[in-house]
Amino acid sequence: MTKNTPQEILAYPVRAWAIWLLSALFMFYKYALEVSPSVMTGTLMKTFQITGMQLGNLAACYFYAYLLLQIPAGLLLDKFGPRRTTTIAILFCALGSLIFARADTLLVASVGRFITGAGAAFAAVNCLKLIANWFPFRHFAFMAGLMMTMAMLGAVGGQAPLSAFIQKMEWRSAIEVIGVAGLVLGGIFWLVVRDKAPNHIRERHIVSTKISLVESIKLVFKNPQSWWLSVYSGFAFAPVMVFGGLWGVSFIREAFALGANVSAQMVSMIFIGFAVGAPVFGWYSDWLGRRRIVMLWGTLIALASISAVVYAPGISFYVLAFLLFIFGFSISSFLLCFTMIREINLPILAATAIGFMNAFDALLGALSDPLTGKFLDSVWDGRVLEGARVFSVSAYKAAFLTLPAFLILSLLTLLWIKETHCKPTHPNTLP
Repeated sequence: MTKNTPQEILAYPVRAWAIWLLSALFMFYKYALEVSPSVMTGTLMKTFQITGMQLGNLAACYFYAYLLLQIPAGLLLDKFGPRRTTTIAILFCALGSLIFARADTLLVASVGRFITGAGAAFAAVNCLKLIANWFPFRHFAFMAGLMMTMAMLGAVGGQAPLSAFIQKMEWRSAIEVIGVAGLVLGGIFWLVVRDKAPNHIRERHIVSTKISLVESIKLVFKNPQSWWLSVYSGFAFAPVMVFGGLWGVSFIREAFALGANVSAQMVSMIFIGFAVGAPVFGWYSDWLGRRRIVMLWGTLIALASISAVVYAPGISFYVLAFLLFIFGFSISSFLLCFTMIREINLPILAATAIGFMNAFDALLGALSDPLTGKFLDSVWDGRVLEGARVFSVSAYKAAFLTLPAFLILSLLTLLWIKETHCKPTHPNTLP
């Protein structure tokens, strides 16, 4: 079995690393936008005069678009290439952000979030597609982990730094600046990125690139492992979206009596842990030659750590930070399922298969945010602060029962997932 070495990985051409960096920056941008509502929950409820469930739906509009476009995103990237498709996607993200920043009604804000999610739907699939086209197969898991490190740094940027930014220049102006940054990124992406390396050789087990969009979907759908891996991915990542993406900051403020910025910094520990863990688990899994056992232990530790954050009594400030870091670090092991779905499908179907898996992540995100908001509304005690609803600690604890439930379901799903031993397991020919 071939081992990754830092020298071997760093030896790739500057162009390859530049393309990876721009793709990873799109992931950074995508996650900053995705989690941004978490530091504006009170502000958004006050601005649009909405309930917890309505706020959950506003945030979930991003995931509705993300869900609808995941499989089309993979198909479009496979068919037309990353450069053209992703440049347009980045511009959609920027446009959606500008609409959201200017919104004066809940409907317009929801449209802005939807357009942002439509563009963001291409981010992960694009980056993984370009990794496959510019780096060797044996380094895919490690490079995908590095991609998620950049993505989680974006999520960190969407927490405490954005919170401080908003306090200095008002939330609308802050989101407008982010929108303009997206326009710049889209222009640079178009100028620099090329779809594949000049010496990219089509792998020998691909017998044809002439495969219809419908046939691509059929081939992915017919593989039961595609379904099990996707279901696992959706349940494993849902707690990160619920806690880290929307409700965690307000919960920590209420449960631990911390300020807005400090609470955002605490939630950022999840994404810092994720950023550290993603490449570590990718490298370790490649070195071990196994993926399923790594995902199992990572998910188990994540279950224990997030349960302690929400339900263990008397947690100190430093223990809270440690547990949130461990939660993010350990749950990043779920990313190995993206490598596995590529290993069980033909490379020509890589983006389609990854898009299919991402659809399950988006589905759980689209359902979980408003569901949590509905639970919170149902046990709301009537408290209002500066025009926004304030939920009690007991309300959060009841609503957050979904977090361990999701992780337990993901662990059960692992029972049906087959180990790939870090090797392609797909058939050598198209049917």
